[in-house]
Amino acid sequence: MSRTIGFVGLGNMGGPMAANLVKAGHRVTGYDLAPQARERAAAAGVAIAASAVAAVAGAEVVITMLPAGRHVLETYDVLTAAARGALFVDCSTIAVGDARIAADLARTAGHRAVDAPVSGGVAGAEAAGLTFMVGAADGDFAEVEPLLAAMGRRVVHCGGSGAGQAAKICNNMILGISMIAVSEAFVLGESLGLSNQALFDVAANASGQCWALTSNCPVPGPVPASPANHDYRAGFAAALMAKDLGLAADAATATAVPAELGRRAAELYAAFAAGEGAGLDFSAIINTLRKDQA
Repeated sequence: MSRTIGFVGLGNMGGPMAANLVKAGHRVTGYDLAPQARERAAAAGVAIAASAVAAVAGAEVVITMLPAGRHVLETYDVLTAAARGALFVDCSTIAVGDARIAADLARTAGHRAVDAPVSGGVAGAEAAGLTFMVGAADGDFAEVEPLLAAMGRRVVHCGGSGAGQAAKICNNMILGISMIAVSEAFVLGESLGLSNQALFDVAANASGQCWALTSNCPVPGPVPASPANHDYRAGFAAALMAKDLGLAADAATATAVPAELGRRAAELYAAFAAGEGAGLDFSAIINTLRKDQA
């Protein structure tokens, strides 16, 4: 069934996601502050509005893909423009508390709310291969699932409002810690005279196997598609990892969970993203670890 969708945030992730909704036959009107983002989305068949309010005017579904919680909450000024009972779907990665505030704002305005952060990066967004982690009431999940399926290959119902964001920050805490562990192992292997290919061939087929190793390997060679083979051009930027790990650390503090490795990973990525890692893929942290080892 074709839906009328307002899409706010047409950047590296949101633009391809909106384009995939168009390919699936939906009527998508979008808005982004950046002219280049609007131009790319227009070329992909997205109707471009002059403002966020205009993009969601009369929309049955409103999707947001924005950098941080404050941007989502500011954008929810558009609530009164959408059709009554519209489904507001936030695909940004934000704090669990902000997700629940956004959901309350939507419901107070007579709408419904879903938090559905994603995993899969820009390549996943372009290929409609994202994984969606969804916080929603059962009925709202049933309605939003086909829309999310048009943008991804896996949609997981994690619970009520905020549960999608909780799953996302927990997942990315695992990923951040894993990438540091994999990077440290390669640095250690190099210092012991072990070739990167030999370590990869062992770990990729043994108990050290993980996504950070086999899909986003931090050293050039073993995985040709990994950013390490392309000057660490960001697939998942270090700054975004630092942001997500910061959200996880804040959540750990709020719930009195020690999360010692998660907190240390957050510190390492915050320093890396603020320095030499700015603009690079998060796997490039191996170069900092090499310097520390030296």
